[in-house]
Amino acid sequence: MRKATVLISILVVLTTGCASYRPIVDMQGVNSVKYEQDLRDCQNYAKQVSPATSSIVGGAVGAGAGALLGLVVGSYFGRAGEFAGMGAAVGGTSGGMTGAAEGARSQMDIIRRCMVGRGYRVLQ
Repeated sequence: MRKATVLISILVVLTTGCASYRPIVDMQGVNSVKYEQDLRDCQNYAKQVSPATSSIVGGAVGAGAGALLGLVVGSYFGRAGEFAGMGAAVGGTSGGMTGAAEGARSQMDIIRRCMVGRGYRVLQ
């Protein structure tokens, strides 16, 4: 059950990303039509960063590191192969989730910087 929840969470992050993120902006004196167009443009720029790619890279790195750690620890207990497999699974899941979160954070940062660059007062 827990594995299914983790996998569903990863899939949601990968498919939605944060390119639809709407920063909090001080709207005083802002033309709302222009604002919406600028926001769409900035969101489109952010889509160039893929949380899925970040997740894959993070998962691969995590799996490798986890397998290596599992191999070292498992060697001590005489069960290197078993521990390496468990380490790869844990490291891959953790690395994948971390990578996806970092990709989503990058998208949010791009949107905020883009809006600031267009003259908006971004509060968060």
